[in-house]
Amino acid sequence: MNFKTSFSRDWLSNIRGDVLAGTVVALALIPEAIAFSIIAGVDPKVGLYASFCIAVVIAFAGGRPGMISAATGAMALVMVTLVKDHGLQYLLAATVLTGLLQIVAGWLRLGVLMRFVSRSVITGFVNALAILIFMAQLPELIGVSWVVYPMVAAGLGIIYLFPLLTKAVPSPLVCIVVLTAVAMVLKLDIRTVGDMGQLPDSLPVFLLPEVPLNLETLRIILPYSLTLAVVGLLESMMTASIVDDLTDTPSNKNRECAGQGIANIASGLLGGMAGCAMIGQSVINVKSGGRGRLSALVAGVFLLILVVFLGHWVKQIPMAALVAVMVMVSIGTFSWESLKNLRKHPPSSSIVMVATVAVVVATHDLAKGVFVGVLLSGIFFAHKVARVLHVASESTAGGDARTYTVVGQVFFASAGAFTSSFDFREVLQRVRIDVSRAHFWDITAVDALDKVVMKFRREGAGVEVIGLNEASATLVDRFAVHDKPDAIERLMSH
Repeated sequence: MNFKTSFSRDWLSNIRGDVLAGTVVALALIPEAIAFSIIAGVDPKVGLYASFCIAVVIAFAGGRPGMISAATGAMALVMVTLVKDHGLQYLLAATVLTGLLQIVAGWLRLGVLMRFVSRSVITGFVNALAILIFMAQLPELIGVSWVVYPMVAAGLGIIYLFPLLTKAVPSPLVCIVVLTAVAMVLKLDIRTVGDMGQLPDSLPVFLLPEVPLNLETLRIILPYSLTLAVVGLLESMMTASIVDDLTDTPSNKNRECAGQGIANIASGLLGGMAGCAMIGQSVINVKSGGRGRLSALVAGVFLLILVVFLGHWVKQIPMAALVAVMVMVSIGTFSWESLKNLRKHPPSSSIVMVATVAVVVATHDLAKGVFVGVLLSGIFFAHKVARVLHVASESTAGGDARTYTVVGQVFFASAGAFTSSFDFREVLQRVRIDVSRAHFWDITAVDALDKVVMKFRREGAGVEVIGLNEASATLVDRFAVHDKPDAIERLMSH
């Protein structure tokens, strides 16, 4: 695909939808950016500048059109201790280093690691995020004026019913505009965006972090930067996969890794905190009609215009309107079908999904939840593959010889079953082990073959291994010891 075709597809194919969707996203980003700044312990402008900068840069550098990246809660949680112990400037330095590490990840093509994340883990990730998004709205619904509840209900009514009249304008945008007008006209005493923190009144300025350029600084920020890089890439790759499914289009995961890095470097140099892809805002964008890179650019630019030049009006937006939008996002994000599939799918898949949800919700740490999910998936897969190993035997030469036929995969999880399938007490002159329908995957498998061959030889039988495929033969030739002169001594010492 040439540049002209790619540019037209990513930027010009859905101008109206991208502009309107980007506008909705910009409005929804403001309270979240402020809230994440508060979580991290920094001024609200740090989160707002980060959201503007990351959204704009990722529009050009990212690998997934239609996906929104900005300051996020998952990243903010990692920063708390760094900000508390060392201050804002070290956070900015850590943000720049995070970007450099993510660029290296893209260069190393680590985006391909997503293939090891099972569908059950992704479903659990999505459901956990939906729950966290809903839980994040609870402070705006508990211990507040009774007026908030009808306002939120009205907002949800507009969001779900307005599309029945027309889909020309995104219903979340209509919800925000209508509820803001109602709150201003009736002078309702409810919480607004302005109550969350002071909005910036100037554009961000390019500045290098004011930290000593020495190994001590690197020692301080590197652990945080590594964690931020991993969490950011993990959430971005998972979000990209979800948007791939929502839009039925592919994305370049390696380009997305590098793009996130470039965006974070720019954010750190413009006074912003590290960020990554946001599933909630990405879902808002897609459901509001956003498909191209223009939507992320509009979201970032309009966000800055809103907070710097139209701050007086933005401060009037009632939090109830934004709560309604985010409740819509949580409902739309949750995979309700997964609840029905709990009984239909294999128990191992359901356990992986539920465990991922439980860990993420309990720890508010996406990385831990996904790690547990991937680990369980690997354990269940290894157990399943290990169970299909089969060893059959046939006596020949009047009982003086026996042929063992091995079928299946021999690796660390099945090596024990492989070894126990042979009868070493039988008096034999010759043993033939046919592995033409088997594959040896690792040194544990090779070690198991060594034990079998050398135990038979110790009992006085001649052993022949036949049928090794090319890959298995290479592994056996390199690591096996049963064909070495001192094989029996090696076995005894082992």
